Amino acid sequence: MSASIFSPSRPLTCTLSRAARELDLKRSEFDLAMHLGRIRTVPDEGGGGARRVEQTEIDRLRAQDDFPQTLRDRVRVVGTAEGAQLMEIPGGRFTRLARLGLLVPVRWYLNRYRAVVWLYLAEDLRNFTAATENAHLLKGRTPESLRGQLEAGVDLRARNWRGRQLGFLLRQAEDPWIRAGAFAAFLGPVEVADIVKDPYDRSYVNRFRPVPPGQGNPGSPAAHLAERITTAQDADEIEWLRSELAHAVEAARIDSPAPRPAPRRPASAVRAYARPIPPLACTVTRPMEPRKRPSTQEDPPFVRPPESQAVSVTGALEPIGGLLGGALEPGDGPAAAAPTPISEQAASTPQVTDRLAAGVSEANKGPVFGAPWPDPGPVPRGAAGHRVSSARPSRPPVRRDRGPERAPAPSNRGLRGWLRRRSPRPARL
Repeated sequence: MSASIFSPSRPLTCTLSRAARELDLKRSEFDLAMHLGRIRTVPDEGGGGARRVEQTEIDRLRAQDDFPQTLRDRVRVVGTAEGAQLMEIPGGRFTRLARLGLLVPVRWYLNRYRAVVWLYLAEDLRNFTAATENAHLLKGRTPESLRGQLEAGVDLRARNWRGRQLGFLLRQAEDPWIRAGAFAAFLGPVEVADIVKDPYDRSYVNRFRPVPPGQGNPGSPAAHLAERITTAQDADEIEWLRSELAHAVEAARIDSPAPRPAPRRPASAVRAYARPIPPLACTVTRPMEPRKRPSTQEDPPFVRPPESQAVSVTGALEPIGGLLGGALEPGDGPAAAAPTPISEQAASTPQVTDRLAAGVSEANKGPVFGAPWPDPGPVPRGAAGHRVSSARPSRPPVRRDRGPERAPAPSNRGLRGWLRRRSPRPARL
């Protein structure tokens, strides 16, 4: 399967450091030769703006006569003193020609006295000396127009270096955004923000903005001096760079817009409302006798009464019916019947009913909490189809003398009492 797939052959390339070693050049000499176009490079396939050198290019340079001395002479740089000696002119005249912009530097650095040292390409100096139209500048008096500029304090060395460095960057720029970053490299942050209003475009331009050669720690006098050299100072130069940056950004937007975050999804117009809770089903549970206070006598074992002893206690079901939103009517079926309280199995049904209606407890000799309050009169019974009100009287209960103070019995009213009545009580053996 893999033998039938056609894959185009890619040229063999290497990194810049390895290419410099194979060409027997210093890294600074190799970078200058690459910027000048003496060594051809290709963009890295991995992206990121890196460059690589093909093996065929290295073989071509190595096949030249007198390698590597010929390549080194083409990228040789000299200072002011050495340049004046090469041109056979005094050092002062060489400095005046450089300040007038006739000699263009290719590099600079700060010495230990924080003085700017300009470096010039030796090949450019030889070509300037060999030109016949420059003979009057090398010997004799300097023309009056040039002397007036020198007296006015003209110094074009930094501006010429910026222009030459911009040409180096544009020669390798193959993407519109890289071209925009090259123009922005010689403008201040305020100027770039004034031209590129969109924050995403501005961040993309700064991504491809080359880092200027740093000199000294940030905020130091050397750093401020380096910033003044690498940033445009003249008004006409600034206006030209601003216009070129604006055109480059417009072309980059048309070619490939800057990446932006994904737009947020709009909120749905239909709001989700909470669903209503369905009402509880109306169920009927058997009433349970309020829990009695513990007594000294041993309670009889728990025995479930037979169905034959079940007694319908309508009055005891009144609170439950009121809680569930309705009342039970007499004779509603087996669901309305309830077994006799366990502790009163030996008693007859009428006695249990009367005792519950009266609200009397044998253990504490007082009213039972949760049961109807005692009434001296007979308990009224409603006629068929008439429901007797279960409202309690407003009079407070009368405390009777009883034994030692004990905790009150739990109440059978409310949600907790209703849950207690629903759960079956375990058998006590």
